[in-house]
Amino acid sequence: MKIISTNIGKRTTFIWNGKEEATGIYKNPTNKPIYLTKNDVISDEISNRLNHGGYYKACYIFSSEQYPYWKKLYPKLDWTWGMFGENLTVSGFDERQVYLGDIYKVGQAVVQISQYREPCYKLGHKFGTQKVLKQFIEHGFGGTYLSILEEGYVTINDEFDLIERPKKSLTVSELFHLVHAKEKNQELLKIIVDSKAIPPKKRILFSKFLK
Repeated sequence: MKIISTNIGKRTTFIWNGKEEATGIYKNPTNKPIYLTKNDVISDEISNRLNHGGYYKACYIFSSEQYPYWKKLYPKLDWTWGMFGENLTVSGFDERQVYLGDIYKVGQAVVQISQYREPCYKLGHKFGTQKVLKQFIEHGFGGTYLSILEEGYVTINDEFDLIERPKKSLTVSELFHLVHAKEKNQELLKIIVDSKAIPPKKRILFSKFLK
């Protein structure tokens, strides 16, 4: 896994249901190092601190290998890295091989694979249609948030070096699918409920599906 783009968003406003909304989802490549803190990325816009940023959502990464799929669906969009609101566009990021709780050294930082991305209407606004939310879920590759265990700069070409992997976990892909599945795999649920890599509130939420 290697960083191919560092992306920062500026505050952008738009009208939604008759009201002005602000968002940081409109990110663009910076071509320079960015600093990961334990709560966010320095200079990156977070308009809604209730649902974005914080320890379990400090940084969002997305796979560059997923871009061709989406470009084919939406060829008329102005495509740049950061299109999905990710801070880091990463090559070699296979969500079927990366696990919840994995700890990596990347650049100056030490990061941990944290919770899944839940697409919202702001992604739909950016893509020009809310149907992209269903497509995003059905495609099944939503990227992942990172917790920042050690703060520091990261930049283009920095590689993710695996430091530690939980003895028992599930992949980023399995987690994303489980969240949206009507019938939830009980063994995977037990792993999530015991994982400290995702927020306590989310672990409580998943525990309610245990039989």
